[in-house]
Amino acid sequence: MEVEGSKGSVRAVNQVFFFQDYLHSLGKARTAQVQKDARIGEAKNKRDAVIREANAIQEKVSAQYMNEIEMAKAQRDYELKKAVYDIEVFTKKAESEMAYQLQVAKTKQQIEEEKMQVIVVERSQIISLTPSGPFVLSNSLQLIMEAEAEAESIKMRGEAEAYAVEARGRAEAEQMAKKAEAFQNYKEGAMVDMLLEKLPLMAEEISKPLSATNKVTMVSSGGSEIGAAKLTGEVLDIMTKLPETIEKLTGVSISQVKNSDVENDHNHV
Repeated sequence: MEVEGSKGSVRAVNQVFFFQDYLHSLGKARTAQVQKDARIGEAKNKRDAVIREANAIQEKVSAQYMNEIEMAKAQRDYELKKAVYDIEVFTKKAESEMAYQLQVAKTKQQIEEEKMQVIVVERSQIISLTPSGPFVLSNSLQLIMEAEAEAESIKMRGEAEAYAVEARGRAEAEQMAKKAEAFQNYKEGAMVDMLLEKLPLMAEEISKPLSATNKVTMVSSGGSEIGAAKLTGEVLDIMTKLPETIEKLTGVSISQVKNSDVENDHNHV
């Protein structure tokens, strides 16, 4: 009976120890779960903080460069309007000068024609006062023909000079119109070049929080990316929205201007 009682006591003690080990194991599992949840929460907080800081920097940098873009746009509009005004002034001046030169040429032509008419009349009078004869008549007719030919030559030279003045004026006006169009395209291209030049700086500013972070723990909630690809995707997502924002604020489409430049290069080739 004593032996059986001892065995029962041993079993009871063993059951107590087993129950204690079981409770201890449950405590370890719960502690590990709590620590895991804490690490996940900390990682999410760090990730969200990095994203918020990157977004804040993106907004700051965007506002700064949008201000520069607006200033450049205002300068472009001013220079474009000034160029159009200068072209109008130059065109009016060229038209006035062309009209003056044309009138001078016509007046000069009329004077020369009248002079030749006087010469023709004078020589006709000489013929009428000269005794008739084959030799004298032949010389007189030759003088009249020479005078008329010279008058016609002067008339043709005057018309050619007037046409040259008019053609030169038209060519200058067309050249100024082409310069105005090229000036506008150049301004838009220059603005886009400035934007493209600033994009690397904007990417650098946006990614600065990442470079200042010593350690970031990424936690996947399912099928989403994890690791460096996730952070890179966040930065790229911010950068890909910049051209759309720029177009909304300035009305200048980077893709359209660049495509236009490529087409112009092909046309020139």
